[in-house]
Amino acid sequence: MLTILGFAMIATFLVLIMTKKMSPIAALVLIPALFCVAVGKGAHLGDYVIDGVSSLAPTAAMLMFAIVYFGVMIDVGLFDPVVRGILRFCKADPMRVVVGTAVLAAIVSLDGDGSTTFMITVSAMYPLYKRLGMSLVVMTGVAAMANGVMNTVPWGGPTARAATALKLDAADIFVPMIPALLVGLLGVLGLAYVLGLRERRRLGALRLADEESVETKEAVLVGAGAGAGAGGGRPEKRPVGGAGGTDAVDGDENDGDDDGDLLKGLDPNRPTLRPRLYWFNALLTGTLITAMILELLPIPVLFLLGVALALSVNYPRLPDQKARIAAHADNVLNVSGMVFAAAVFTGVLQGTGMVDSMAGWLVDTVPEGLGPHMALVTGVLSLPLTYFMSNDGFYFGVLPVLAEAGAAHGVTPLEMARASLVGQPLHMSSPLVPAVYVLVGMARVEFGDHTRFVVKWAALTCLLILAAGMLFGTI
Repeated sequence: MLTILGFAMIATFLVLIMTKKMSPIAALVLIPALFCVAVGKGAHLGDYVIDGVSSLAPTAAMLMFAIVYFGVMIDVGLFDPVVRGILRFCKADPMRVVVGTAVLAAIVSLDGDGSTTFMITVSAMYPLYKRLGMSLVVMTGVAAMANGVMNTVPWGGPTARAATALKLDAADIFVPMIPALLVGLLGVLGLAYVLGLRERRRLGALRLADEESVETKEAVLVGAGAGAGAGGGRPEKRPVGGAGGTDAVDGDENDGDDDGDLLKGLDPNRPTLRPRLYWFNALLTGTLITAMILELLPIPVLFLLGVALALSVNYPRLPDQKARIAAHADNVLNVSGMVFAAAVFTGVLQGTGMVDSMAGWLVDTVPEGLGPHMALVTGVLSLPLTYFMSNDGFYFGVLPVLAEAGAAHGVTPLEMARASLVGQPLHMSSPLVPAVYVLVGMARVEFGDHTRFVVKWAALTCLLILAAGMLFGTI
C-alpha cells in the first residue's frame, strides 16, 4: 500500500506542476501533507516536516549565501570577461549560443557544486538568450544535463557516496568511467548543436542592426538592459520556415517579459562595477572554490565568510551593502522557500516509509534471470530512483541492497558503483534537488516547463552513458 501511495504522490505532484495547476511550492507542501493523512500518519506530519527541514537547512543556508556571493561577483564584474569570451564565440548565432551554454556549464561544473554552476551560467547566458529571443528552457535544459554529467567528479557528491556506501576508493570508481562520461558529455554537446540549429531555424538568420566591430557588438549585447545600447542594437530576425512549434521552445512563456535586473546586471557601464578590485575578487573566488573542494570548512560557512569579505571590501559603505543584499533578495527568497517546501516532500516520503517501500518493490521486481546483469539493472534503475530520491537515499539505502544481489551473481561492487552514476544527468533536474530551483528561478522559467522539456533528453543522455560504459567494459 505504501508503494502505491508513494508512486501516486509523486505522479500527482509531477502532473500538477507540469500542467501548471499548482505552483511548485504549493504542490511540494500540500500534496505530501494530503498523502501523509491518507497513509494514516497525519498526526506525525509535524515531526516529518521538522526532520526534513533539519536535513535541508544547511543546504538552504548554503544557497542563500551562495546566491548573494555570486550575485555580488556579477555586480562587480568578475564574470564579464567570461561573457565577452563566449560572445566572441557565439556572436548572434543561436546554434553557437546553445553550444556555448553547454561548454560553459561543463567547465564551471568542475567546482562540484550545481548551484554555483547554474548561477554563473545563467548570469552569463541569460542576457544573450533574451536579446536574441531564444527559448529559455533550452538554456536550462542544456545547462542541467551538462552539469549532471560533470556532477560525477569525485568531489561532486555521487561518486563519494557510492565509494562510502560500498567501501571502495572513489578514484577506482571514477577513473575507468571517464571514457563513458566523455561520451555522455559529447552527447550533450551534440544535443546542444541540434537544439541550436532548431532555434536558428525558428528565429531565422540573426544579425545585429549595426555593422560595428565585434567589441562594440559585445558591449551592446552585454548591456542589454533597457537604455543600455538599445538604440539600433536589437538583433533583426528573419523567420525561415515554421519551426516555432517544436518542443525546443515548449513552455517558453518568458519572451514577453521585460528584461529585468538580470539583463541590466551585465551592463558594462553599471555603477556597481569594481574594476580596480578585479584580481582581489578573482583570488577570493578561487580560494573559496578551492576550500570547497578540499572541504576545509562546511560549505555554508565558506559562503558566509565569502559574502562578508566581498561586501566589506567592494562596498565599504553600509548603504551600498544593504543595496546589494536587497538587489538579490528576490532570488534568495524564491530559492530558499522552494528548498524548505521540498523539505516537506522529502520528510513525508522518508518518514512514512514510502521511499523505502518503493525502492524495495523495485529491487524485488528484478527477475532472477537478470542476476548476472545486475550492473545493467542498476544503471537503468538509477534513472527513476535518483530522480525520485535524494542521492543519500539512493546511494546509502538502495545501492548496498543492489550490490549484495549483484555479488551473489558474481558482479563486482566496482561495476555496481559505476553503474549507479548513470542517472546523474536526470537527477540534476529532480524536484528534490535544490540547485534546480536556482537554475529555473534565475532563468525565470516555470519548473513544469523545464521538467517537460528536459526529462526525455536527460534520460537519453543517461542511457548513452550506460551503453558506452558497457561498450568500454567498465560496467
